[in-house]
Amino acid sequence: MQVIRRLFDFYINGSIHVAVAVLSLVLMTNHMFQNPFDLPMAGFAFFGTIFGYNFIKYEDFFRNKKPLRFELKGIAVLSLIAFAAATYFFFHLKLITQITAFVFFGLTFLYTVPILSSKKNIRNWSGVKIYIVALCWAGVTTLLPLMDAGVEVFSDVILKFCQRFLLVISLILIFEIIDLRTDSPALGTVPQRIGVRKTKIVGILLLVPLYFLEFLKSTIDTNQLFVNALLVVVTSLFMVFANENRSKYYTSFWVESIPVFWLGLVYLF
Repeated sequence: MQVIRRLFDFYINGSIHVAVAVLSLVLMTNHMFQNPFDLPMAGFAFFGTIFGYNFIKYEDFFRNKKPLRFELKGIAVLSLIAFAAATYFFFHLKLITQITAFVFFGLTFLYTVPILSSKKNIRNWSGVKIYIVALCWAGVTTLLPLMDAGVEVFSDVILKFCQRFLLVISLILIFEIIDLRTDSPALGTVPQRIGVRKTKIVGILLLVPLYFLEFLKSTIDTNQLFVNALLVVVTSLFMVFANENRSKYYTSFWVESIPVFWLGLVYLF
């Protein structure tokens, strides 16, 4: 049982689960625009997420040469393998996709590494973090797969990008509520600034335009409307029951499973 628990923690802490969530959103985009499965794009999104998230979470250990426990050594090896795999798949993407991917990698780099002599990164800029993360998630899971598939940017693409952006912000708000006890006041997260109750209201209200944007598509899919309604209900419930006393698995596993749940609903219905 202890071995299973350690493997599960490695799965979570090594950012494999969040990579599954990102891959699920990429597959959702392919489904919505009826694009075939694209192995280079899927591989780049999956392995790039593992490397990118582990870089964000653990770069301080390596930059400051802190002692690494056994699990972190394993995550370091996993990250190197993910970097190699992401690089391989990167060179199989179209040029425009590669250029756009570099933009999002640049945001990830600035999000993590201190800028010049300020000793601050974007993550430390009050109120900015949530938008940078949502922008990167929306871009990687909508724009990159569509660009690589040769789909031109039109109204439906913009709508899907906006929906993805709103969904990710709502999910991040749940994370910020759970992390309220441990986050530095300097971060200026939404719950720190307006309180937990108002944060929950904002998070749920963001799901309203997410749902009704579906009606602005050039072709309305009734199945997708039903699936999106379930998505909104489930996300709202996670928002309502979020509090700073919840286990870390509430967000790191269950909330991050919402994109996987969404993809499962699409295939089910």
